[in-house]
Amino acid sequence: MRIAIDAMGGDNAPEQIVKGAMLAIEQYPGLSITLTGDEQKIKNYLTENDRISVIHTEEVISSSDEPVKAVRQKKNASMVLAAKEVKEGRADACISAGNTGALMASGLFVVGRMKGIDRPALAPTLPTLDGKGFLFLDVGANMDAKPEHLLQYGIIGSIYASEVRGVDNPRVGLLNVGTEDEKGNALSKAAFELLSDAPVNFIGNVEARDLLDGAADVVVCDGFAGNLVLKSIEGTALMVFTMLKQALTSSTASKLAAAVLKPKLKGIKDKLDYSEYGGAALFGLNAPVIKAHGSSDATALFNAVRQTVNMLEKKAMPTMLEKIKSYNEQNQEG
Repeated sequence: MRIAIDAMGGDNAPEQIVKGAMLAIEQYPGLSITLTGDEQKIKNYLTENDRISVIHTEEVISSSDEPVKAVRQKKNASMVLAAKEVKEGRADACISAGNTGALMASGLFVVGRMKGIDRPALAPTLPTLDGKGFLFLDVGANMDAKPEHLLQYGIIGSIYASEVRGVDNPRVGLLNVGTEDEKGNALSKAAFELLSDAPVNFIGNVEARDLLDGAADVVVCDGFAGNLVLKSIEGTALMVFTMLKQALTSSTASKLAAAVLKPKLKGIKDKLDYSEYGGAALFGLNAPVIKAHGSSDATALFNAVRQTVNMLEKKAMPTMLEKIKSYNEQNQEG
């Protein structure tokens, strides 16, 4: 299999992106990688090149670029070229740690939307206390969702959790302001009805405070609410560790305690780092498109590759397409 990676996307590009690609090449003997970006800058860090090729371009989409406009005007940008490799069949999937909106636009306009899916969803796997994690979609691809979109998210999310993450009969929950069936706004009430009749293990409404307790294996919502929850989780985790650091360095006694606690705290921090699960997949496209975290280091990029390899080996996209098609046909007959 071959994966195209935008070597210029992210805060630590191209060094950490290239090093992550090399880690992946070492781990997966059957993998080939195409890096898109400035060849000279890439080769400063590239020491293994038998299964890594480079497509040279000096054009880059920055974090400040307007996503759709950038994708349409910067046709030779490293991110767009990575998506083009997938569209033209030279790669099976693509990864970028760059501009999230631009990657979504590249996925839609270049890779293409899966038949039967109205709107793609951006879906990271977030940590839970039991270490199993849960799939959360959508976290920003589709701000103005319709009930039918949340239904589709529930179906494709359940397929991913089952086929790729190995969750038996994954529990699908609808993010809401309460767990009672009648709770929520018009969108959530309509989505609740659709999900209740869907071919998934729908467990009803779940509240944001219960997400990290493992309330469900798949949680669906519109992209506006999902992005707010995601950023709140990130901000809270950062604040807690900042407060702990301040407390544990405030005196000689606390510094001694910190030395003892450091391994445990490192373990907790790693557990809360959702980049350990890989990137955020764009579900609903014709091939895997993975958004790695903007601050990805080599390990995080490797985890994104690992996730992508797993999706390809488990044939996640063809399975989603087949089951969505089957559901739509049955629904039309009904």
